[in-house]
Amino acid sequence: MGGDAEETDCESHRVLGGVADVGRIVADMDPAVDVVFVALPSERSAALRDIMQQLGDTTVDVRYVPDVLGFMQLRANVSDFDGLAVVSLREGPLYGWNRILKRGFDLVVATSLLAVVSPLLLLLGLLIRLTSPGSALYRQERAGLDGRTFEMLKLRTMTAGAEDQTGPRMTTRDDPRRTRLGAWLRRTSLDELPQLWNVIRGQMSLVGPRPERPVFIDELRQSLPNYMLRHKVKAGMTGWAQVHGLRGQTSMSERLRYDLFYIENWSLLLDLRVLLLTLTRGFVHRNAV
Repeated sequence: MGGDAEETDCESHRVLGGVADVGRIVADMDPAVDVVFVALPSERSAALRDIMQQLGDTTVDVRYVPDVLGFMQLRANVSDFDGLAVVSLREGPLYGWNRILKRGFDLVVATSLLAVVSPLLLLLGLLIRLTSPGSALYRQERAGLDGRTFEMLKLRTMTAGAEDQTGPRMTTRDDPRRTRLGAWLRRTSLDELPQLWNVIRGQMSLVGPRPERPVFIDELRQSLPNYMLRHKVKAGMTGWAQVHGLRGQTSMSERLRYDLFYIENWSLLLDLRVLLLTLTRGFVHRNAV
C-alpha cells in the first residue's frame, strides 16, 4: 500500500489504499483478514506506529518485514536480546547444534583417516628426508575462524629456507623452489595430509574455505569486497572452490564466490558431497601447483 491511492492495479495486484487506509480496509474485510504484513522502506518506518494504532482494536496479527535486504550478508537470523528483536545481517551458519554436528563429524572422520594414512605419512616423510635436507614437516602461519591464526602442517615440498631470499610469495607453476618429490606431492595433494592433525585439534575442518597466509590477506581484503566473510567458518582441508578446480593460480574472486556460496548453503550433506567430489576429482588436478 502506498500514499492515498484508490483501488487500482499494480503489476496485476489490486491496491486497495494507502497506509492511512489500513484500519478501514481490515474492518471492511473482517473477518477475512488474519495477518497484516507491513513492508515499508526504511525512510518510512515511522508509519508503522500509525498502522499499529489503526489496528489496535482488531485481532489481526501484524508482521513487520524490515527493510534490510540491501544490508544482508551470509545468512540472516532474528533473535531475542533482552526482549528486543535483533536481526543478524552477517551470521555464519555454524552455531548451536550445527556447530556440534560439524565438529563431531570432523573429529570422527579425521581421526579415522589419520589412522589409515599414518603408514603413508611415515613413508613420505622418510622419502623427503632422504631426497633433500631439512625437516619432513613444514609449519606455516594461516588464518582461520574469525581471522585467528594457527600453524598449519604440511609435508615439506620446497627446499629448506625457500623464502629466506625471496620473502613470502605465492607458489607459481613450475616454481623453482620446489623439490622434485615436492612437485609430485603438490600435484597429488598428498602434502596436505598432515592437516588431519589440525582438524583433530579443532584449528581446521575437513571442508571449508582454504586458509590463506596473513601476509597476503591485507591485500586481498582491500581488493575483494566481503573477503573476510570467508573467516565466518573454520578453514578446510578441501572446499567447494577446490572441487570446482579453483586452486593454484586461479581467480581469487571466483574462489571467494564459491567460498561464500558454501557458507550460505552449508549443511552436513554439502560437506559429504564436497568430500566425495574430493575423492573423485579433487586430489590430482591440472591447476595444482
